[in-house]
Amino acid sequence: MYDSAPAAVRTDWTKAEVRALMDLPFMELVFRAAEVHRANFDPSELQMSQLLSIKTGGCAEDCGYCSQSAHWETGLKASKLMPREEVAKKARAAKASGAQRYCMGAAWRELKDRDLPAICGMIADVKAMGLETCMTLGMLTDAQAEALSEAGLDYYNHNIDTSPAFYGEVVTTRTFEDRLATLGRVRSAGIQVCSGGILGMGEGREDRAGMIHALCTLEEHPGSVPINALIPVEGTPLEGRRRIDPFEFVRTVATARITMPRSVVRLSAGRDEMTDECQALCFLAGANSVFVGEVLLTKDNPEPSADARLFERLDLRPSSR
Repeated sequence: MYDSAPAAVRTDWTKAEVRALMDLPFMELVFRAAEVHRANFDPSELQMSQLLSIKTGGCAEDCGYCSQSAHWETGLKASKLMPREEVAKKARAAKASGAQRYCMGAAWRELKDRDLPAICGMIADVKAMGLETCMTLGMLTDAQAEALSEAGLDYYNHNIDTSPAFYGEVVTTRTFEDRLATLGRVRSAGIQVCSGGILGMGEGREDRAGMIHALCTLEEHPGSVPINALIPVEGTPLEGRRRIDPFEFVRTVATARITMPRSVVRLSAGRDEMTDECQALCFLAGANSVFVGEVLLTKDNPEPSADARLFERLDLRPSSR
């Protein structure tokens, strides 16, 4: 820690306060975020996570950004659930390459009970390797969340995607409240929440502030907050969107850090399109986790060698936590 008295964690932020933070002069905002970061984390450390698609494509949801939705013609072929042994093999390789958290994602609207034993087995296998475990499987029932907890799951990812006001412009097959209900079930089962959103879907700064406000006013802040930059996928409704302005992206990272001071803020999808300088600004503004590995679900991620060079140039090392 870099401060003996970190700022208190608040869950009573107002929308106006969050927007005011995001509207600060850029240098002031990044400076404040960097101070908060140093009060709660070692700024020279990054958590290294790796993500595996254990079931790809064919999802019944109509998320406008997603190549895996059955609603869109993206050329992606649906697959069945990956065998447990194959997941374990890939997790061992990820650990050998430096991953500290292993995240497994299935393109489902919701977890089916018939798949629960296999999923719990995967969690147990990865947990036994000494890796933190994370799953993203869509919506859950209370009983399913309890089963995942008993299997040893550390984190459950369920992104809120965007602000409550803009959500209906992106997804229509489930509501924003459905997302929050799943997060509540996860939290009640004793699993840590991983939840963030996607920038560059046509939303404005008000919506980016609204997304952060929704997260930082949860009963408990998410343990992990992934911030994604939209990767426009041909065949999806959002294929023609312009890339998010990098300084707007950094503003959102900084606001997340200030409002959720003890959460891990992760640079997620879209990092392969970011310059080294943009990533450095994000780390300065409080991002302290990245996805490593060449593939992020169905999309490219920076080459491991490129990441290694960047982290060396920035004097960043894997997290000791």
